[in-house]
Amino acid sequence: MHMVTLIVADGMIRGITDRFLELGTGHLRVYNFLNPAEPDEDIDEIRDLYGIRGIWSEQQGTGVVVGKQGKTGATIRGIDPSFWEDAGSAQYLETLAGESHPATDCDVVLGQDLAENIGAEVGDLIRIMTLRTTADGRNIPRITPFTVRGIVSSGYRELDALWCITTWEGGTRVLPPELSSSYLTLKIDDPFNDAEEMAYAISAALGPGYGVYTWKELQRSQYASYESTRQLLLFIMALIVIIAAVNVSSATSMLVIERQRDIAVLKAAGASPRDTGGIFLWGSFLTGLSGAVVGTALGLLIGVNINPLIRSLENFLSFFSSLFHQDEVKILDPGYYLETIPIIIDWSTVFLIVLFTVLCSIIASWIPAHRAGKLKPLDLLRKY
Repeated sequence: MHMVTLIVADGMIRGITDRFLELGTGHLRVYNFLNPAEPDEDIDEIRDLYGIRGIWSEQQGTGVVVGKQGKTGATIRGIDPSFWEDAGSAQYLETLAGESHPATDCDVVLGQDLAENIGAEVGDLIRIMTLRTTADGRNIPRITPFTVRGIVSSGYRELDALWCITTWEGGTRVLPPELSSSYLTLKIDDPFNDAEEMAYAISAALGPGYGVYTWKELQRSQYASYESTRQLLLFIMALIVIIAAVNVSSATSMLVIERQRDIAVLKAAGASPRDTGGIFLWGSFLTGLSGAVVGTALGLLIGVNINPLIRSLENFLSFFSSLFHQDEVKILDPGYYLETIPIIIDWSTVFLIVLFTVLCSIIASWIPAHRAGKLKPLDLLRKY
């Protein structure tokens, strides 16, 4: 079960992180503090830097989207359609209806939840209500019509639940500069290892007046939460291994008691305390090793097949649920979890878990093994 937990946790964390990187924040963001309305003013200074995969101007703000069945708040993203055609974006973006990106500045693409909340379908005319600032400083509503071009899903509803996507020009139509944020979204070849180095290179190329932020800074709290959760899971697994090692120690102690006559014969035949204790330590080592290997193999087998196993269990439970006219059973709520868990195997962690399991077995059995080596053969022979 340790391997299954580790694979599922790593898969969830990596899958969610990848979606935020490729579809949300990008790998880096560059803010032009000198001229916020023109984030791409000096884009040529960094376009040709080695390792940059793509650069897009984005404007983001909030508004109210009104459809034929209701209205709801939304995150309005105005970004060039080529962002959604990027290989990383295309990998995680699923087009449920229509097209994956708007064609004109009068089109929008909606997230699945947002479309369901307002009853929007492809081809519908919706209205986006935002605020604009008048010359005397008052904020008044602005209502702009758009045509729904498509409905999409990232596979993780917390990311796309409020998406209302349009082009950069469409974003500037409805989002006033003073009530929205504009920046450059960048993608690089290796965001997990090169983000900080690339941020430094971009800062040096642009000079003062710009802010460059990596995805780790943009998602600091969320990323820290994921890492804390993973460390907590590893700690709990370590406690379980230690408890299992105590059971091995108890079994070794019982074995020493049961084999006292054999120990006496070995000692009378010339076996040293070290040799006698070593027999029980080797037994504990083989017990821990066999348990770790078999458990790891079964855990890896279940872990790599976790998605079909979950689907099968959902179908099984849903069948019985339908007999009582209940809703379909979802083990992993797509509102909080990924619909499909990526299979991530951290072999270094797997090795450490196996090593830790074996070491715990040996250490826990050292006391009863040492006690067996100290037993006096004459006392044992008199007893038996």
